Amino acid sequence: MWKYFSGILLRNKLIFTLGVLLLTVFMGYEAFKMQLSYEFAKILPDDDSTFIEYQKFKKQFGEDGSVMVMGFADQNLYQLDKFSDWHKLNLELKKIQGVKEILSVPTMYRMVRNDSLNKFDLVPLIKNPITSQQEVDSLKKMVMSLPFYEGIIYNKETGANLVAITFTKKDLDSKRRIDMVKEIRQLGDAFATKHQVEMHYSGMPYIRAQLMTKVSSEMTLFLILAICVTALILWLFFRTFTTVFFSLIVVVIGVLWSIGIMELFGYKITVLSGLIAPLIMVIGLPNCIFLINKYQSEFSSHGNKIKALTRTIETIGITLFLANITTAIGFGVLYFTKSTMLVEFGVVAAISVMATYFITLILIPIILNLLPSPKDKHTRHQDGKRINGALNIIDGLVQKRRMGIYLTTAALTLISFWGMTYIDMNGYVVDDLPEKDPVYNDLHFFEKNFKGVLPFEISIDSKEPNGLFKNNAKTLYKIKRLQNMLADYPQLSKPVSIVEAVKFSYQAYKGGNAKFYKLPGVDDLKTLSEFSGSLSGGQNTKLKSFIDSTKQITRVSYQASDIGSKKMKELVKELRPRIDSILEPQDYKVSLTGHSLVFLKSNDYLLSNLLESLVIEIILIAIVGIALFRSVRIIILSKLPCLIPLVITAGVMGFLDIRFKPSTILIFSIAFGISSDGTIYFLTKYRQELKKKGRTAAEAISAAIHDTGLSMIYTSIILFCGFAIFAASSFGGTVALGVLVSLTLLLSMFTNLILLPAILLSIHRKSLKNEIIEKPLIDIEEEDL
Repeated sequence: MWKYFSGILLRNKLIFTLGVLLLTVFMGYEAFKMQLSYEFAKILPDDDSTFIEYQKFKKQFGEDGSVMVMGFADQNLYQLDKFSDWHKLNLELKKIQGVKEILSVPTMYRMVRNDSLNKFDLVPLIKNPITSQQEVDSLKKMVMSLPFYEGIIYNKETGANLVAITFTKKDLDSKRRIDMVKEIRQLGDAFATKHQVEMHYSGMPYIRAQLMTKVSSEMTLFLILAICVTALILWLFFRTFTTVFFSLIVVVIGVLWSIGIMELFGYKITVLSGLIAPLIMVIGLPNCIFLINKYQSEFSSHGNKIKALTRTIETIGITLFLANITTAIGFGVLYFTKSTMLVEFGVVAAISVMATYFITLILIPIILNLLPSPKDKHTRHQDGKRINGALNIIDGLVQKRRMGIYLTTAALTLISFWGMTYIDMNGYVVDDLPEKDPVYNDLHFFEKNFKGVLPFEISIDSKEPNGLFKNNAKTLYKIKRLQNMLADYPQLSKPVSIVEAVKFSYQAYKGGNAKFYKLPGVDDLKTLSEFSGSLSGGQNTKLKSFIDSTKQITRVSYQASDIGSKKMKELVKELRPRIDSILEPQDYKVSLTGHSLVFLKSNDYLLSNLLESLVIEIILIAIVGIALFRSVRIIILSKLPCLIPLVITAGVMGFLDIRFKPSTILIFSIAFGISSDGTIYFLTKYRQELKKKGRTAAEAISAAIHDTGLSMIYTSIILFCGFAIFAASSFGGTVALGVLVSLTLLLSMFTNLILLPAILLSIHRKSLKNEIIEKPLIDIEEEDL
């Protein structure tokens, strides 16, 4: 097949070149339309119960993660000049395109009893611009007499104040989100500078906007770093500008295709998919190096360019195909997680890996055919005297010190298993940001003063129309008991609910006296209900987001601190029976939902499904190996050199307190797929050497070490340096991904060059030799590397 392909390619160079270039122009056009994703990352599958419950909640009450908060702490806010500017700032915020509503002290409402119309009116606290300190003092007194807002938009003890900004969904889920955040920050920072206060920003819209801004800038940074690093490595290997330049062009075409493929699938760039472009840059480069190395080696042996190119395509084509298949499997198995974010990342990365392989296999031979023949100085790197010296040492260890290899490997593995017991499977919403990042610090400001900004929702279904107010509104009193119980938990803010609205109404009914901010008795509650709109979602639009039109379902809204998925799980486990003891399951359907709970379930879901996908990956790559060797024993034993580096990496994570989270657990599926390439290279060469007449197992192992070692070391250097560029990220998870994948691939180089040949030599028998040299499903007749 590959011999046939090489003939067609070299005879039709122009057609293949034009075909690739035309497709590249098309992919470039598609890539130009690529957009960032500003929506909350969808991790849970559509059929997950938590996701279904959350979608029902949003359909009933609207989006719960659409509020951005801006605030500061200042005990001297109520000074004429400062408060007047704070008021003006709020008015300016309302004018920003995409801002739906704001809530703060200057824009707060008080409820006033209207006896003539038998209803309550919501009246703004400030109707006209404030012009005197006396008005400010009077306003402060009025604010402090409205307990409904305390703990929600102001903290009386610390002097903290915030403005809660709600956005329209259309603008929130578009590029406009970043512009809105910029405009809000400009206004807030100007106020902070003038009055010398520290302004803080948070809320899910703000956090996501900041994350995507970083993703956009880092994607560009990583591409530049990847190009620089790969260019340097290519120059060190080949010492010729044309080889470096055209190799980079070929890989950049692969990168362009990866972005185009993403757009063709209708995907947008997320925190994860933003890594695909630099990953393809790094993973695609070894294809170029192997093809160029083989071409130069062949040309040096006989000086015939066409023959050298033909043999290069025939021999390296199949080996690189299998190597890229295993790498693609490492990404492709993420499809089985059913998580939208991971499926998009895995599918695009897997297709891009194979697309880059075919682009390289077509363009590199064509370019080499057009370039001048290589000179001696361009192939000097193949001598590799120092590396060959190291390979001689490795060969000696394998031949004479196998027991030492096994004992060292066993000791490292056991220590790593011990380290794995320290791994913390805990996740935070701002997990990947460093502790000194402003987003991280601002989140803690709101946690300290307002208990947090992460939505934690309780949906209560009374199971019958008007069930919230039947039987003397017993449900309201149960909700009050529920709120009193939850008040003991410092992780949760003050609630906003129908009960709080009734308390607010009762205070207004009693003339505004703060001591009547409470849920009234049954008799007073009946009297209160006579005021139209006070207890239903009918006329009072402010209550529509807390009670449905049939008065059957309501919500109790809290804001939670970012306490981590582990503590949040413990909190939910503790709350569930206590909630059921108040709102009995036979009478009520109570659901805990909101961003906080969805994040918790998403984190657990990813961990379990990524481990499953790793098992699937091992099985699929083993099947590829069986197609090559038809020996189950060889394939099973050959997986040890790929699995042991994963165990050691996991142990390092435990000792260094690097938590298991979506970004770090990806390390294992990516690294296993890539490290399996080295196993295929070595086993293929070992099989070829063993087939040679008169070759013993020891001689075959020695030849395989020296023939594949140079290329495997070069590949490991490329991949190590390539993944190391992610250490420049401001996301902790991306840094961990880069450093730990680099470590894993470095370890896999040693296990493939030392442990794998030691195992093969130890288990070698005549019957096993027959299994190895038996004609496989996919045969490779020539040497690989």
